[in-house]
Amino acid sequence: MKKYVFYVTTIIFLLSCRKDQAKDPRIADYESGEELPGGNQTGGNHSENAFSFAIPGLYGGDELNFFVGDSFFNQNWVLAPASTTARDGLGPTFNSRSCSGCHPKDGRGRPPEYQGEKSIGLLLRLSKSGVGNHGEPLGTDNYGTQLNDIGIYGINEEGEIQIIYNEIQGNYDDGEVYSLRVPTYSIVNTNYGPLPADLMVSPRVGQQMIGLGLLEAIIEHDILSNVDETDSDNDGISGKANYVWNVEANATTLGRFGWKANEPTLKQQTAGAFLGDIGITTSLFPFNNCPSSQVDCGQQPNGGEPELEDEDLDFTTLYVSTLAVPSRLKAKEENVLRGKKIFNEIGCVKCHVASYQTGHHPTFSALSYQKIWPYTDLLLHDMGDGLADNRPDFLADGNEWRTPPLWGIGLFQTVNKHTYYLHDGRARNLSEAILWHGGEGEHAKNKFKSLDKEERAYLIQFLNSL
Repeated sequence: MKKYVFYVTTIIFLLSCRKDQAKDPRIADYESGEELPGGNQTGGNHSENAFSFAIPGLYGGDELNFFVGDSFFNQNWVLAPASTTARDGLGPTFNSRSCSGCHPKDGRGRPPEYQGEKSIGLLLRLSKSGVGNHGEPLGTDNYGTQLNDIGIYGINEEGEIQIIYNEIQGNYDDGEVYSLRVPTYSIVNTNYGPLPADLMVSPRVGQQMIGLGLLEAIIEHDILSNVDETDSDNDGISGKANYVWNVEANATTLGRFGWKANEPTLKQQTAGAFLGDIGITTSLFPFNNCPSSQVDCGQQPNGGEPELEDEDLDFTTLYVSTLAVPSRLKAKEENVLRGKKIFNEIGCVKCHVASYQTGHHPTFSALSYQKIWPYTDLLLHDMGDGLADNRPDFLADGNEWRTPPLWGIGLFQTVNKHTYYLHDGRARNLSEAILWHGGEGEHAKNKFKSLDKEERAYLIQFLNSL
């Protein structure tokens, strides 16, 4: 009898605890499926190769072609002419010998960690005043739209990137001190004449490659429903769509990809990266990246016209479209849900929109009609003068950046052995990334600064669970 009473009392106590916990106002509700950020196409690997697996819904020819695309993404290109005719045509000036050179293990690049180290996925976009025929940035006369800091044998690189950091200190409201590093970028040892007096420079670091096809499958109306350029609801968040030139459509369409939402499709972004980063031509961008002043560059043999065949471009596009987002491991943990509550309450979720239902993907049916959790609105936001590159890109002005997806950020350390965040990797951890927010992010940043140390830790735990 005593044992029976003990069991009943214990059960009542446990139920009471659960009931009290459910009422705890500091804990957000767990939402069904949020541990599967890619919906049914979520991956399950959390190793250092977590970003390199295909979605589970690829079958037959697509599954085989994924591995062909993998090879074009990861293998180095070589000088032309070469016996490996499918992969010759490197440069003549370039930033990387492969796509994976900027996206190691399909993850995130980083700035140099010491003077003299070559960048691993950080490059400089260049332009001068004015816009092109389709509203695009105007490339510089001597160096085009991107500084290529490597050259093939016999061809000088265009120049070198120099970054100098200065530390600035601040305080959370509870008195704890933090420090942010402020980068200053210079182009030194140039080899092809002067840079223009009105030069505009934008540092860009390679982002994680996961879930891109799912982002492409988000219904355009759902993206545009978050646009509020005049801030009609007075919440301090405007959100602006970038409309950019779509080469295949021969028209201006919605931009979704890149740090300024300056690319409309994954195929175009992939072709643009082949040309700008590696010096490989495609049918979308058939001309080499040698400005007219770089005479020797323009006279080098090529690897074909184009150097990447349409079929191989499609294989590579398939690969980058179908890399799976890994599942979350701690979505239901109490402290993670506390952090989620804070994330929502201080306003982060207004730009980092949590979830969408994808529409019909015209190429890969497995990406269609999935409930996904990318934490982005794919829109442009003014992030303040501190993060400004002062370089317009189609409709994006010099203060505006696209909200980056947050899925996978908790695995950066595992995959890429670093935790450098923001468009140029200046933030050394997630707290610094938040503290750099200005403009439309100023209110959320100040709310973050006002949290006590324990609450800040909960928020970071939530972000690391994504």
